[in-house]
Amino acid sequence: MKLSWKQYDLKLKHTFRISRSARDTAPVVILTLEHDGIIAYGEASPSSRYGESVETIEAFFSKINLSRFDSLFFIDDILKYVDSISIGNTAAKCAVDLALHDWIGKKLDVPLWKMWGLNPANAPLCSFTIAIDSKEIVKQKIREAEEYPILKVKVGLDNDKEMIETIRKITDKPLYVDANEGWKTREKALESVKWLQDQNVVFVEQPMPAAQFDDIQWLREHSHLPLIGDESVIRLSDIPKLAQAYSGINIKLMKCTGLREAMKMIHTAQATGLKIMMGCMIETAVAISAGAQLSPLLDYCDLDGNVLISNDPFEGIRNTKGKMILQNKPGLGVTPLA
Repeated sequence: MKLSWKQYDLKLKHTFRISRSARDTAPVVILTLEHDGIIAYGEASPSSRYGESVETIEAFFSKINLSRFDSLFFIDDILKYVDSISIGNTAAKCAVDLALHDWIGKKLDVPLWKMWGLNPANAPLCSFTIAIDSKEIVKQKIREAEEYPILKVKVGLDNDKEMIETIRKITDKPLYVDANEGWKTREKALESVKWLQDQNVVFVEQPMPAAQFDDIQWLREHSHLPLIGDESVIRLSDIPKLAQAYSGINIKLMKCTGLREAMKMIHTAQATGLKIMMGCMIETAVAISAGAQLSPLLDYCDLDGNVLISNDPFEGIRNTKGKMILQNKPGLGVTPLA
């Protein structure tokens, strides 16, 4: 069982600006697992918000010893071991999870969605993200996103209304609005949510900092728009409390350690009445294709991370007019480009 890894610097088509940061490139680490003549892939996309970097990911990989396991099919045992190596490091753990699932799917010669008995026809349409920018760049982004039926709009700075008004002058498509913890007081959050009610907005994502749980509970009681938790939800253990403040949660593979835990989170959240969204970081087709395997279980899909970059080193699940096309390629369904 051989593990190797390589850093890729993904180039964004536009500066990706949210309420707390902006960037033009995004480093990721691609993990390669070779065993029994099969090459499988995983991906880690680090976020400083969750304390990870390329350096922490590579340091974590160097601690892994899969030779202690007799079979890669013992995925529960392997992932428990990987999780026990250190706390946090969720994106690094995710890369291992994805590579294992890719290997198993390839070994069985079946795509994961089919192995899990999921119906591709049940997958919701995927949104396209419009990050915070000037009016002219926002207009350009909207033109580039013409084929996508749903837009996800980043807000949380002092130009929120300008962002929404610029979009509404061009299109009446449904909007997912994501503040990324940008509204710091309950009064500001409520004012913003009330204004958005008449803008064909489906929901508001992470309106306030995750630590302000009581304020978010208060906002939910006064809001006519559903609230979706993102930064507030990391892993499975977070879910029971979240139903008190949110209508749904945004599960990200890089936050929750991968597909195995994401599946558990989906079923647990559904049991508590929460809507399920799956989002992403800036990622290649490896991680996006992994998330797409679970798309038939989702209420909302935001798996556009690789659509926003210009140098994806992999080919995988296609996003056609917002529809994730689940193919019959085994495992994650990804192949490296030349």
